Amino acid sequence: MQESHKTVMPNMRQDSIRNKIYAIRGVQVMLDSDLAELYQVETSNLNKAVKRNIERFPENYCFKLNDDEFASLRFQIGMSNQRGGRRFLPYVFTEQGVAMLSGVLHSETAIRISIDIMNAFVSMRHFINNNDLVLQRLDRIELKQIEADDKFQELFCRLDMQEQDKAVIFFKGQIWDAISCIEEIIGNAEKSIILIDGYVDKGTLDMLSRKRNGVSVEIHTIRKNYNLTEKEISAFRKQYGKLEIFFTDEFHDRFLILDCKKMYHIGASIKDAGKKAFEISLNEDDKLVDSVLERIEEYNSGKK
Repeated sequence: MQESHKTVMPNMRQDSIRNKIYAIRGVQVMLDSDLAELYQVETSNLNKAVKRNIERFPENYCFKLNDDEFASLRFQIGMSNQRGGRRFLPYVFTEQGVAMLSGVLHSETAIRISIDIMNAFVSMRHFINNNDLVLQRLDRIELKQIEADDKFQELFCRLDMQEQDKAVIFFKGQIWDAISCIEEIIGNAEKSIILIDGYVDKGTLDMLSRKRNGVSVEIHTIRKNYNLTEKEISAFRKQYGKLEIFFTDEFHDRFLILDCKKMYHIGASIKDAGKKAFEISLNEDDKLVDSVLERIEEYNSGKK
């Protein structure tokens, strides 16, 4: 991976923050005490600031751990059984919650550190997503421990063992993870993206906008389920380049094809990712990919 010319923060600092990110209730979070240490404030003052602005912190931004969750976390990080000197169960903050914190703490340190933390969240998410779905089947806590212990060889062995296992299931409510996964797939295309999806709207274009510059987009959808305006299409083309739309009722399932080589079968329309349980599976069988591409070409040329 080519490094950016602008260094956001030293690697040692980024690693330190990443080691404070844990997976609880299926999302990545940080402890209030860890955040307070980074922000150079007392934990009690951090939580007081949150309570004064509680309307800005819904449950998907911040939530309090229960006894079982805290016991599990304490075991994972080797924390004392006395709650680290705490009288109360801790609060944890998701990536969105961290972003909101910088606005309620009103300090230059909070703003600067929040940027570093957000980059650490993104870095960990990319570390997981960039490994072509397989890593997403491993528990994120496990990944963090493997990385923290410098056991990368163990990770590579696991990848070899699961080489043929290229599918992942997202359950209802895992909207953030599902969208991140699909956007990561879209971002891997180098030349072209072909989306076969019977339900298309502005949300579909929003996800496709995550593609690289110069990558063409081709959408095949059902006319009666089509909810895009000419203005939205024109705006996408102006900013993101080539976009073609074809109408067909030839396909029931959803497919995302990258560079006419990799084909992902997606169990739900990408605009609805995470709203209900669905699977994403990768198929690199050249014959199957070619058969779908040929079917598209035949249908569009009027042979079918």
